[in-house]
Amino acid sequence: MSTQFDIDALLNTMAAQLRERLDHAGISNPALVGIRTGGVWVAERLRGLLGLDEALGELNIAFYRDDFSRIGIHPTVEPSVLPFDVDGRDLVLVDDILYTGRTVRAAMNEIFDYGRPRSIQLVVLFDRSGRELPIEAQVVGAHLSLRAGEHAKLAGPSSLHLEIHRTRA
Repeated sequence: MSTQFDIDALLNTMAAQLRERLDHAGISNPALVGIRTGGVWVAERLRGLLGLDEALGELNIAFYRDDFSRIGIHPTVEPSVLPFDVDGRDLVLVDDILYTGRTVRAAMNEIFDYGRPRSIQLVVLFDRSGRELPIEAQVVGAHLSLRAGEHAKLAGPSSLHLEIHRTRA
């Protein structure tokens, strides 16, 4: 089932909020890093809206997840790509949906394997309840309230839309 959100409007608002945060912090040259797959789609859109020229970083956190042994791994794992030096950089970590916080924790673990950034700001298109780790996004497009057994997924990339799926009992 597809849920109606004006994703373009959310992205425009997020870009304005992020620009304000970056300006306030004196950050003029942030590097955007998207978490595959939906986070990369969102980061690509934000990169364009912010007018950033630097290549986008892409993280595949499959090997960094703490539930790796439970969920397994897709047989065609693509490597992460960070086409810039992480040391001393101000990073904007972008994901599509923030839920338990475990994906973001895994992403930060991988980032620190590349170096020590000066700062990391977390930006998510959707934030839903159910946090298991104390992780909070600085910029959020919209908050989701889902019922028990419902799961959200961002579909794309050409036309981004949110899909809500219900687990069968």
